[in-house]
Amino acid sequence: MKTVKTLPVLLLFILASCSSVRVYNDFDKNVDFTPYKTYAFHKTGIDKVEISDLDKKRILRAIDKEMTTKGFIKSETPDLLVNIFTKEKERLDVNQFNMGWGYGWGWGWNPWMWGGQNIATTTTEGTLFIDLIDANKKELVWQGEGIGNLIRNGDKKEERINEFVTKIMAQYPPTINK
Repeated sequence: MKTVKTLPVLLLFILASCSSVRVYNDFDKNVDFTPYKTYAFHKTGIDKVEISDLDKKRILRAIDKEMTTKGFIKSETPDLLVNIFTKEKERLDVNQFNMGWGYGWGWGWNPWMWGGQNIATTTTEGTLFIDLIDANKKELVWQGEGIGNLIRNGDKKEERINEFVTKIMAQYPPTINK
């Protein structure tokens, strides 16, 4: 009976873990981030990104929103240049289930096992990188990375892109542990 009660919680945990965005960041520890107040997009870098123009616009709008929320002002003479790039890969997950009496979850052969089933699913996992470049020195000072499953349809796609950007940009400015 206890197993029946924990099953919905387990399924909820599995579904939640599939939809989350994992984020990381890296930065130059010798840089003082407090003087940076203005930004602009690094057009030549963004033009090289091999995703649809619609997705580029979605990402850039989300970054605009996050930068504005953090108090940055878009400028023709910026302190920071914002660049993006993406990666995409197919991920294959195979789950093996055996029902009935046997030695556990699918190893070995047992004449009492019945109902064994393998389920293979593929998902597209994407990575979004957001680079912040010191406009005067032309040096990368901060990089945020978000990894998660991609969504292919309209409204949900925009929500997913906003989730990626919000979680990545939540790490800026970096905190230096001393």
